[in-house]
Amino acid sequence: QVQLVESGGGLVQPGGSLRLSCAASGRFFMFSAMGWYRQAPGKERELVGSITSGGSTTYEDSVKGRFTISRDNAKLTMILQMNSLEPEDTAVYYCNSAPARWSWGQGTQVTVSS
Repeated sequence: QVQLVESGGGLVQPGGSLRLSCAASGRFFMFSAMGWYRQAPGKERELVGSITSGGSTTYEDSVKGRFTISRDNAKLTMILQMNSLEPEDTAVYYCNSAPARWSWGQGTQVTVSS
């Protein structure tokens, strides 16, 4: 089992940027594809994007060109750089393996509002 802790969320104006971090415990992180997920109020949790253990990335269409996922296997961390944020990006953001198979962390709230 891997424990996950997300951080870096906050309140940002439309067009702004945020950098989210995912800290993992356990060496399984190094060998696992990882994903960033989000859950907006009243909606199902969705996969925003993913990164393989080797660093190849895929993104959901609405965030392509705005969000970038990276990882540091030595530090057991994954980053979500979010630029050009829109109100529709408001959600609680989570990290997990892709597909998700570990317990969910507490998530980090991202609010995009003027």
